[in-house]
Amino acid sequence: MYGLGILKGLGVTLKHFVNTYVEDIRLGSGKFLGTAFEHRQGVDSRGLYTVEYPDEKIAVPERFRFVPFLVVEDDDHPDRPGHDWCTSCGICAKVCPPQCIWIVRGTDAATGRPKPEPEAFYIDIDICMNCGFCAEFCPFDAIKMDHDYELATYDRTTTNIHDKEKLSKPFSYWKTIAPTTAYEEMVARGGWEHTDIIKERKKADAAAAKAAGAAAPKVGDSQTTVPPVAADAAAKDRADAVQAVAPVAEAIAAADAPEAAAAPVVDEEAAKAERLRKREAAMARKHAKKDGE
Repeated sequence: MYGLGILKGLGVTLKHFVNTYVEDIRLGSGKFLGTAFEHRQGVDSRGLYTVEYPDEKIAVPERFRFVPFLVVEDDDHPDRPGHDWCTSCGICAKVCPPQCIWIVRGTDAATGRPKPEPEAFYIDIDICMNCGFCAEFCPFDAIKMDHDYELATYDRTTTNIHDKEKLSKPFSYWKTIAPTTAYEEMVARGGWEHTDIIKERKKADAAAAKAAGAAAPKVGDSQTTVPPVAADAAAKDRADAVQAVAPVAEAIAAADAPEAAAAPVVDEEAAKAERLRKREAAMARKHAKKDGE
C-alpha cells in the first residue's frame, strides 16, 4: 500500500548489503577459511550468504560422480609400481550408455598375443553423462568417478578427449577422495591389493600349506624312532596294565557263562516252517474273503 512493501524489501536488501562489508572487516583474511565459511553458511551468519565461486568452494561429497579415471598402482608399490589395475576387458565400454569409452588392448611384443593391459584408453568427457556405470560394473575396481569438475575449456577437440595418461591416477588418490568407499571395496575384495595379486597370494599360501603338510612326519613312519629306554618302559607299562585287568576280565566271563549256557537254541528250520505256515494261512483267508464277495 503506497509503496511500503517496496521500501521494506529494499530495507532488507540494504541491511544485508551493509552487513556483508561489516562481516568482511570482522573476518579479515580468514574469510575464506573452512571454519569461517561454515559459519557464513549457517543460520547465525550475517551479510552475504552466496558462495563466491571460485574463491569459495563447497566441499564435494564422497559419492560425487564426475569424469571417470583409471586406477594405477602407487609409484612406491613394492611389486608393480605404476601398473594398471585395468585388464582391458571392455565391460565398461559395453555398459556405457552414451558409448564414450574406447579401449585398445595391449599385445605382447614377443608372442604377439593379447595381454591383460590397456595399450590405449580414451573417454570423451563431453559425451560422458557421469552415470557411474563403468565404475559400478568394473570387476577389478579399476575405474572410479573423479571429483574434479573444473574442466571448462575453449577447445574441446584437444582437451576434452582424455587419453590414458590423463585418466591414470594412483590408488592413493582414490583413498584420499573416497576413504569410506575405498574401505568398503577393500573388505569386499579381501585386501587393499589388486584382485589378481590377492588370488596369487592365496594360491601361494595354499601351496605352501600343502607342502608343509606333506613334509610333516606322520605317526608310524620309519623316520619316527623311539629311544630303546622309552620303548622298554612303555612295554613294561602295558604288561602291568594287562595283569591288573586280567582278574576283572575273568570275573566278567564267569558271570556271563551261565546266561550263555541257559540261552535256548533256536531251530532255524522250524522257524522257517512256521513262517511259511502263517503265510499260507493268510493267503487262504484272503482268497476266501475275495470269493465271498
